[in-house]
Order: sequence, then structure tokens, then C-alpha cells
Amino acid sequence: MAKDHYSVLGVPRTAKADEIQRAYRKLARKYHPDVNREPDAADKFKEIGEAYDTLSDPETRARYDRFGADYRQYAGSGAGPGGGGGRWGSGGPRPGPRPGRGGYGNADVDMGGDVDWEDLLGGWFRQQAGGPAQGADHEAELWLTLEEAVRGGKRSVRLAQPDGETRNYDVDVPPGVLDGQRIRLAGEGAPGREGGPPGDLLLTVRIQPDSRYRLKGRDIYFDLPVTPSEAALGAKIKTQAPAGTVTITVPEGSSSGRRLRLRGQGMPNPRGLPGNLYAEIKIMVPPSLSKEERKLYEKLASVSGFNPREER
Repeated sequence: MAKDHYSVLGVPRTAKADEIQRAYRKLARKYHPDVNREPDAADKFKEIGEAYDTLSDPETRARYDRFGADYRQYAGSGAGPGGGGGRWGSGGPRPGPRPGRGGYGNADVDMGGDVDWEDLLGGWFRQQAGGPAQGADHEAELWLTLEEAVRGGKRSVRLAQPDGETRNYDVDVPPGVLDGQRIRLAGEGAPGREGGPPGDLLLTVRIQPDSRYRLKGRDIYFDLPVTPSEAALGAKIKTQAPAGTVTITVPEGSSSGRRLRLRGQGMPNPRGLPGNLYAEIKIMVPPSLSKEERKLYEKLASVSGFNPREER
């Protein structure tokens, strides 16, 4: 026995069109086969789609309210307003609105969390109904160094194809892309069916671990080695950072572990403020001393009253 469409969507028979649409979107997100891997997800998703297809059209809904599960037999009988059948015939439900994605030149970057439900829902129903359908999306990983992620630019990636061959893809990497974000290459997926458009290639960004830098969100941390005299007297030090050479002012009297911030010099952010660059002081002593250096250190030890082990 066919399930009641209202029960499938979890709405009362008096539900308004916007209530039906909200219920459908919520359930479609939950049970879409590309998201939900449960064995019965596809059947449940198709059931939800059929219920929405029926109840979202006023004419079809009127026939369903009057004739129940046999409503399809009465298409064109004048049972509903206007007397005609549903505007979408036996096809799948209309897809909902399309959430926005961040665009960068030729690359379309998914900034995390956004799902293109028009692509998912519309494409799945077109495949179920037959006829032209968009090709499947292909997915792969794009490995970047931290410097490449910070600076962005052109990258070439070589990927294996379903037929066993390999192909090079030119990728526009946006500055500030983070690990886990996806870059979409439109039309580079599987060919469409029966004249439908091709799918897309989705590249998930992976940032390689780096022995020099530590990435936390959009902030970048690194150790800054300094000599005892630079730490005690202060200094201006030029050093390499992911975005290029920077000059860091070390205040006099700096101890190991002191963190110096370079505002806005971390990971770029195309949607807001960039991250910061943090240099952590690490005082280094010579592994061996010349005779003159030893004399100077001995003299310093004799005249200095500083004891770092005393409580302050």
C-alpha cells in the first residue's frame, strides 16, 4: 500500500506550499544518496521526491486530496483547479534554490559546508526519469605546499582517467585556500547522457605538512632563531615567510617563547580579514666558542647579576 504523501513529508493535510517546500528540502538533504550512505536512503529519497512532486503542484495536490493513491488515473478529469494534470507530468520534483559558492577566476571554490543541492537533486531526478542528464562529477585531491596555498596561482595536476589514460589539468589556485576546501573545474567530469552537459571535476585541497610552519586556521606560526645578543639588545631580522621575505623587529630583552605578531601576514582570506603571522623567539647559542668568544661570555657572566631561576 502506497504511503500517504503528507505522512512521508511529515506535514498536515492543511500544510501551505511553503511548509511543504521546507519539509521537502530538509528531508532531501538528509536522505540524498550522495550524502546518506544507508542502504534504504535512495528508496526513501525517491519516496520523498514523489510526495513533493505531487503536493507542490496545486492541481496534482487537489486530485490527490480527492482520489488518494489513484489520483494519477484522473489526470485531465477536472478534479483540480483548471481541470488539467500536473504541470510536471510524471517527472521528478523541481529542485530547490541554488546556494552560492565562492568564485575565483576560472575556479569555483567550495568554501566548506555549502552543498549545491540543485546539482545533486536535479541531476539525480533527471537520471531516474531518463533522457538528457548531466554527467557525474569526478573527485580527486590536490596537494599543495603551504607557500602554494598562501600565494595561489597556476598549478598543473595529472590525473588518471577511467579508461586508464592520464590527463593534465590546469588549475587556478586562489590565494588563501585552506585544507579541505574544494576547487571546482566546471565541465571536466564525466560526459553527459543523451546530450546532457558534462559533470565537473572537484579537487579537494590537501596542504602538505611543513617542518618550518604551523597552520592554525588562517594564522601561521614559526620559530625564529636569534642569538643571545639579539635577544638581549634587540634586533631587526630578515627571514623567509610563506608569502615572501619579512622583516621582524625583536624587542630588547626578549626570551625564548616570546611571540611576535605580524598582523595580516598569515593566510589570505578572500571573504574577510587575513590571518596573522606569528614568530616565536628561540634563543640559540653557538655549539662551540672561539677563545675570544669564551672570554667575552666569561666576562659577561662575572658582571651580570641576572638569574633566570629566581622567582620574580
